[in-house]
Amino acid sequence: MRTKYLKPKAERAASSARGVHHQALISSNVERTISFYQDLLEFPLTELFENRDYKGSTHFFFDIGNGNALAFFDFPGLGLGEYAEVLGGHHHLAISVSPDSWARLKGRLEDAGVDTFLVGETSLYFAGPDGERLELINDPLGEMYGNAVL
Repeated sequence: MRTKYLKPKAERAASSARGVHHQALISSNVERTISFYQDLLEFPLTELFENRDYKGSTHFFFDIGNGNALAFFDFPGLGLGEYAEVLGGHHHLAISVSPDSWARLKGRLEDAGVDTFLVGETSLYFAGPDGERLELINDPLGEMYGNAVL
């Protein structure tokens, strides 16, 4: 696969994308989600308004650094089920934080009773309030486990 698809960096075309505008997930409880992401993980809430596609639904955003946003919807009254992993579905969202922030947030998650799973010394996996899979990684953006990925 590498030989067939991976071009040397000097031969790669520039991306047509400017970056991730937002990743949207679904929340069962807006206040609990805000508390988890803003108060526990220290991702500031930046906006909150009614979803244009579903009356009574809230669309809200958190700053996850570098001009990127994590967004949520709630869909009251739809009776949505719990997270299920499916092909093409969301597996996890990895968010880069500094090593100091990583250590502090790891302690905050543990103190809050959030189950965590450590891989190596860089990746901390855990679930958000609705079971969404998350990773805090202390590698810089564009790098993973010492390898350049961008």
